[in-house]
Amino acid sequence: MASSIVGIDIGSTTIRAVELADPGKPRPTLLRHYEVPLPDGAASRGEVLEPNTVAAGLKRLWQQGGFSSKEVVLGMGNQRVLARDLTVPRMSRTRIRESLPFLVQDMLPVPVADALLDFYPVSEAQGDNGPVVNGLLVAAVKEAVLGNVKATQLAGLTTVEVDLLPFAVTRALITRAGIGGTVALVDIGANTTSVVIVTDGVPQFVRIIPAGGGELTQALRSGLEVEPGEAERIKAAIGLARQVSSPEAHQAVEIIYRVTGELLTSLRNTISYFVNTRPATPVAQLVVTGGGAQLPGLPEALSEMTRLPVAVGDPFHSVALSRHLNADVLRQQRSSLSAAVGLALGSAA
Repeated sequence: MASSIVGIDIGSTTIRAVELADPGKPRPTLLRHYEVPLPDGAASRGEVLEPNTVAAGLKRLWQQGGFSSKEVVLGMGNQRVLARDLTVPRMSRTRIRESLPFLVQDMLPVPVADALLDFYPVSEAQGDNGPVVNGLLVAAVKEAVLGNVKATQLAGLTTVEVDLLPFAVTRALITRAGIGGTVALVDIGANTTSVVIVTDGVPQFVRIIPAGGGELTQALRSGLEVEPGEAERIKAAIGLARQVSSPEAHQAVEIIYRVTGELLTSLRNTISYFVNTRPATPVAQLVVTGGGAQLPGLPEALSEMTRLPVAVGDPFHSVALSRHLNADVLRQQRSSLSAAVGLALGSAA
């Protein structure tokens, strides 16, 4: 593997990438980061729909961002990816992977032949018929994964790994940061929101919610009859404001509270489900990240809804920064770059 690796986060409207030097070291160095917009319809919820268009965006990303490595790690994390609890007889991880097609057919929404399967071990226990391994089944629709890989191939890049985005973000914000106890990590993207509940750095539970910040932008566009750029500006300026003065701002606040309230309710219900099914493992705090987490007032509203402390994650806690990078700019972009950082870190896992 090259001495540096690039993590690529393909969103519905943007491709973001970061390059890390020496990802296997305890403290890799962030060399560079860049992002380019994607035209409408090129990708949806992290899945490439037009490989040639996305490949052109990747070529532009390399040209303008100055990335040196052509070895990349991709992320998947939408409704075409499933993560569920699974308990199997204790055996080597290789044997477990080989046995998955025979164990999980009833759990999948597609035939086994159309899915890529993996198993993430969490703990060992004694079952009725002998030792068992408790863990998470990860299943992705093969067509969706191969479509993303094809886009990188067309751009002249080599995909060395495809990782589950919720695991990548967990690696960047929780595991590498050494945050102990049970933590709920909430990553709010444009069209999907993932919840990973982690105990002492080990993921225990994953849910992907088909909603994100893009729904709020669309609701503002329709309700206020404004262009996408103006809708984004309104989101950033008003957020979950308590008081506004003008009638136009009142209308915007109503839309923001209605749409965001639906997402917050889904998040509260997801965390409540975990706590109710695992009463011995209470969640101590939440960590939020992703572009949608930058909505002003959202961390405070989520804390009020769940009655838990909420912090904004910092993906740069466990990496060194190259001298030519602007730390202030990175601080402003920390939520949107978490996934790409975690993907690059995972190349050495």
